[in-house]
Amino acid sequence: MTAENKELTLGVLKKWKGKRGALIMALHDVQGLYGYVPWDDAVIVAEEMGVPVARIYEVLTFYNYFKTKSPGKVIISVCDGTACHIKGASDVLAKMEETLGIKDGETTPDEMFHLQVVRCLGCCGLALVVVINGKTYGRVDPVTIPGIIKEWREQMEGA
Repeated sequence: MTAENKELTLGVLKKWKGKRGALIMALHDVQGLYGYVPWDDAVIVAEEMGVPVARIYEVLTFYNYFKTKSPGKVIISVCDGTACHIKGASDVLAKMEETLGIKDGETTPDEMFHLQVVRCLGCCGLALVVVINGKTYGRVDPVTIPGIIKEWREQMEGA
């Protein structure tokens, strides 16, 4: 961990230190900095919040939202809420997995893409929905997946 990262982490923890029930919010803020909660930062959270490191680990592994490994540069969220599930979310997920060579919750070996299934993205009128780094794709089907992945790969390689 760099001194700069440590200062960033300590900075976000200032607003939560000493507040009851703020552990999850503090961890959210740390994850907001890095896209995941690095172990060194989890230890800092434990020290600053006055809780055992085991409690931090318990929270990080209990809640699906938290990541303990770097998720990659491009976060792909496939909706599996009711409307999207009915429209074929499992088929879209299967095509994503085939195209990227990874499963739900995994990151490609080059750390470019991270694939995750989410319960609802709140865009039911656009079902089937996929969100990639904040960009919403509606009415997605398995045929469109390779083109979407190609678009993002080219965009990220050009960046």
